[in-house]
Amino acid sequence: MKSDLGPGLRTVREAKGLSLRAVAAAVGISPSLLSQVETGKTHPSVSTLYAIVTYLGMSIDEALGTSAAPVPPVDGGDPRGRALPLPGPRVSPIQRVEDNPTIEMENGVTWQRLAVGGYSIVDPLITTYAPGGSSSIEGRLMRHSGIEYGFILYGELTLKLDFDTYILRPGDSMAFDSLRPHLYINHTDQETQGMWFVLGRHEGDDGSELLAEHGISRAGTRPLQSAVDVLSELHKGDQ
Repeated sequence: MKSDLGPGLRTVREAKGLSLRAVAAAVGISPSLLSQVETGKTHPSVSTLYAIVTYLGMSIDEALGTSAAPVPPVDGGDPRGRALPLPGPRVSPIQRVEDNPTIEMENGVTWQRLAVGGYSIVDPLITTYAPGGSSSIEGRLMRHSGIEYGFILYGELTLKLDFDTYILRPGDSMAFDSLRPHLYINHTDQETQGMWFVLGRHEGDDGSELLAEHGISRAGTRPLQSAVDVLSELHKGDQ
C-alpha cells in the first residue's frame, strides 16, 4: 500500500491555521519544496519528513491516513511469558502485502512496515536501497535506541559502524546496539533489499538530540527518535 503523505500533511497544516511559509521556515526548507511535498510532486528526505511531522505534532500514521483493522477480542490462555500487546482493540495477525504501509524517501530508500499485530516489542521492516541510496542524505552516521538485526535478501549494502566498514551480501546478517553510530549505503548500480528488526527501540532515547540538530522545538509534541525510526509512528495505527 503506497502511502501518499502530501494530503495528510496539508490537511493538518491547514487545520492548525499555519501557512506554507510559516511551516517551511520553522523546519528549514523552502515554501516551494513544502508545496511540492504536499502535492506529491516530490518525495521528502527522511530528515525533512521527520522535521515536518514533528513541527505539526502529528504521527506518520496520521500523515499516511492508515489504520489497523481491528478484530473481535478472543479469550486467550495464561498471558504470562508472551509479548505484551499495545493498548486498544485487538488487530488482525495477518497483514497482506498490498496493505504494507510504504514510504519512499528522497535519499533512495523505501520502507515497508511489516505486521506488528498490536505488539510493541519490535519494529519489523523491509528496506530497499536504490543504487546510491543511503540511510542519511547528509551522509551522517545516526544512532537510536534498541538492538538492530538485519538480513540481506539481495544486492550489496555497505554498513559503516563506528570506525569500521562492512560489505553485506545476500545471506549476510548483522546485529548491534543501535546506539552505536551507523550508516547504510548502497554503492552499487543494483537495488538492495533486506529485512530489519529493531528490538527494544521503545525504551530510552527521547529524540532530543535529533530534534535539536534540526532546530525543531519538541514543546507540545510526542517524543521522537532517530530518523531510522520514522515508521515507528505507524504503530499508533495499531492501538
